[in-house]
Amino acid sequence: MDDNNSEFKHLFPIAVEVTEGKTYVWCGCGKSKTQPFCDKENCGDKAVSFIADLTEDVYFCNCKQTKSPPFCDGSHAKILLEVVKKRQNK
Repeated sequence: MDDNNSEFKHLFPIAVEVTEGKTYVWCGCGKSKTQPFCDKENCGDKAVSFIADLTEDVYFCNCKQTKSPPFCDGSHAKILLEVVKKRQNK
């Protein structure tokens, strides 16, 4: 993604190579400075623990609207569509 679209960066999933057996804590509030992972300052009960079954690339939700946390389910597409529609109506 180029710098012209950096304002939308938070809407796209973050690909991370996870390691089998390692525990990751996903930020569900969006305030962590270490996205997509929780820095344990703001999330409270919105943090989601995930233990990797395999060493593989995983797409973590970054828009925080997923119905299957911590993973991206494509919810960001609806948000992006709404943004585009608003811009077209200006």
